[in-house]
Amino acid sequence: MEVFQMLGWRWDITAAKKLTQGRAPDGRIVTEWWAAMLQLIAINPEHAAQVDLSEPLIVATVPNGGVLIIDGWHRLCKAVTIGLPELSAVVLTAEEERACRIFGGEEAVEEDVPGSA
Repeated sequence: MEVFQMLGWRWDITAAKKLTQGRAPDGRIVTEWWAAMLQLIAINPEHAAQVDLSEPLIVATVPNGGVLIIDGWHRLCKAVTIGLPELSAVVLTAEEERACRIFGGEEAVEEDVPGSA
C-alpha cells in the first residue's frame, strides 16, 4: 500500500488512485504556489527527473477547508525544476478524501483497547 503523510494526517494513495482511475482532471495546480512546500517532502531527485508530467496529481480537500496534494510531489518537483507553470489535478470529493484517509482530521477514530467496554 502506498501512503502519503503530512504532519498528523495520512492517506492511502493506492485507494485514491483506484478511486480516480480514468477520471479526467478537474483542477489545476499552480506550481509556483506549491514550490515552497517541497522543502517538507522527501524527494528523490533521480525519481523526480523520470516522472510523467501528463499524469494528474491527486488533491484532497481536507476538512479544515484547505486543499493538499496527496499524490504527485515528485511531479511537482520536476515541474518547478523545468519551469512548468501548471499541472493538472484530480480533486477528491469530501467523501473520497475520507475514504482514503487513514488517520488525522476532525473525526475521532475509536480504537479497540483491551479491557474497555
